[in-house]
Amino acid sequence: MAIIDFGGTQEKVVTRKEFPIAKARKVLKDEVIAIIGYGVQGPAQGLNLRDNGFNVIVGQAKQFKKDWDRAVKDGWVPGKTLFDIEEAVQRGTIIQMLVSDAAQRAIWPTVKKHLKDGDALYFSHGFSIAYKKLTGVIPPPNVDVIMVAPKGSGTSVRRNFLSGAGINSSYAVEQDYTGRAEERCLAVGIGIGSGYLFPTTFEHEVFSDLTGERGVLMGALAGIMEAQYDVLRANGHTPSEAFNETVEELTQSLIRLVDEKGMDWMYANCSATAQRGALDWKPKFKKAVMPVFKELYKRVKSGEECKRVLKACGAPNYQEQLQKELNEIRDSEMWRAGAAVRALRPKEPAKAITKGTKGVAGRASN
Repeated sequence: MAIIDFGGTQEKVVTRKEFPIAKARKVLKDEVIAIIGYGVQGPAQGLNLRDNGFNVIVGQAKQFKKDWDRAVKDGWVPGKTLFDIEEAVQRGTIIQMLVSDAAQRAIWPTVKKHLKDGDALYFSHGFSIAYKKLTGVIPPPNVDVIMVAPKGSGTSVRRNFLSGAGINSSYAVEQDYTGRAEERCLAVGIGIGSGYLFPTTFEHEVFSDLTGERGVLMGALAGIMEAQYDVLRANGHTPSEAFNETVEELTQSLIRLVDEKGMDWMYANCSATAQRGALDWKPKFKKAVMPVFKELYKRVKSGEECKRVLKACGAPNYQEQLQKELNEIRDSEMWRAGAAVRALRPKEPAKAITKGTKGVAGRASN
């Protein structure tokens, strides 16, 4: 493991240098990795592992035709590398539970029945194990229980793999029956294309993940965007101006500077007026939202958010209700304006205007 200083706190992380792909292949040379569920994380992790030379099969319920057909389109062959869930668990030695959290509870009796002595039960989210009293997912004592949680969607896991960048992941060992649980865990983490892996626990992963998704990453971000857009529109700004100032400049410019070198770098590369305003208003926003984040973390830790997920996502009409809520976002003026703005983005980089033989480039002003 490498020891890295994170803002004054030292942490142990595992990089590709300490655990190269050749070592991962050696650790897993006798394993059959069964990807259970071909929805969000399943395709990315399965394809990355397959491309990296591991022995991978997919278990997918046939009644979910869209996911089954996607697996076939991606080259998984029915009866050879693509099976129903029950048979995939029987054939696998590392069982990757990559169906949704609510679905994990539903398929658990089938999975548990076919687990073999020494199998590894793998998760990419701590939900089912951390909230096992609510989910009923209680592994038998004769299997390893491990987790690799990529810090991104399945789409990002696959894109980053194809670009060579990889994606950061946390990892945890909940139960080490074989004495090999950690090396199996790290080997799969490297196999799916992790840039580096940092240790956590199932509880810490799910508490931070649920807080992040409901907070900065998705819930808070969407809510803040809508609030700013609505205020601008109420004060006479056009949809185009309101959307550009709320979303487009963030996603196409500023957040890329944050990604490149950090928030201070982004501030340093903006106008003095923007810097001063941001520095003045940052503490006001922090003070306003801190009570909300404290309430959110309390609900996550107590299991209230888990109960909400299980109840809502387990309802028979959930997909219909979900689509209705997503349609409301898509059909709102703000995101219809977004679709129009995206359609106007240049398809190719602008070419410099040149004069004379020396090629004096034209420069757009801000």
